[in-house]
Amino acid sequence: MVRLMKIVFHGQNACSFVPGFRELLDAPHEVVELPDALEASKHRAAYAAADVIIGVQLSVGLPVPPALKLYQLPGAGYDGIDLGLIPDGAMLCNCFGHEAAIAEYVMAALLARHVPLVDADRRLRQGDWTYRSGGATNHHTELGSQSIGLIGFGHIGKAIAARARAFGMEVIVANRSTPPASALYDRAYPLTEFGAFMGAADIIVNTLPFNDQTAGLVGEKELAAMRPQCVILNVGRGPVIDEKALYEALAENRIGGAIIDTWYVYPDAASPNSLPSSFPFHELTNVVMTPHMSGWTHGTVNRRRHTMADNINRLNAGKTLLNPIAQQ
Repeated sequence: MVRLMKIVFHGQNACSFVPGFRELLDAPHEVVELPDALEASKHRAAYAAADVIIGVQLSVGLPVPPALKLYQLPGAGYDGIDLGLIPDGAMLCNCFGHEAAIAEYVMAALLARHVPLVDADRRLRQGDWTYRSGGATNHHTELGSQSIGLIGFGHIGKAIAARARAFGMEVIVANRSTPPASALYDRAYPLTEFGAFMGAADIIVNTLPFNDQTAGLVGEKELAAMRPQCVILNVGRGPVIDEKALYEALAENRIGGAIIDTWYVYPDAASPNSLPSSFPFHELTNVVMTPHMSGWTHGTVNRRRHTMADNINRLNAGKTLLNPIAQQ
């Protein structure tokens, strides 16, 4: 028997998945869109009456529905969720679908360092043929000659590895548990040998989420173990890499550079145009900064929209839900 439910999309992030969502549901459930700040009494009442909440932030002060059946994250990370607030009997689930987009971002960022298309274009428009073939000193480098070290070998790590392999790169992995033998990587390090891993590659990419175990995993000692020309990318969560240690390593040119997509300070209603760190990364010339955009593509949104709708359909049909998160 189909039972109609109230599905609440809470906040700007979650509400971006609403267009086209109703058409994916097996029943005409009520869909409600709410702002991030639940200041109006009608918004708090709607939130408290939800059967399903789709959102990224669950904290003290929100009117958690006592009859909640599912808290569905519209992404992978759940560091914004206070697990202790999930009511007994409710499920917490996340979704992925972002790994292809993030892997493309990583490869694009790395290719930009080796193939100077933008600079060559700028120069040639002024009659400058600096990069023309035949010169003795104007060679550019090849990404395929580089080794890439992946911190974490989950959805994102595997997607990056597959694309790095296509370029002929050596792929090295650091993971909490040794991954099964795979053609996607050449060597794997346990986290007990993390320092050796950090010095083993030309490029280091963090793909890990933020939690108690990963906070500050890459600190001053680990950055010091990197090769002097090594470039570090962060597409996991910002605080996995120690903020102060990273800034100082870059400011003092102890590493080759950084490409940072996930940060330490995010905008809010009070500071909508905040800089992404308490340190002046924006003043450094050896950093490429992007605003947590690597996974945000049409493809990601569509895949996640389908996964979330599928979970609601499964919930209503009494079937096993996708991507449950253990709450212990």
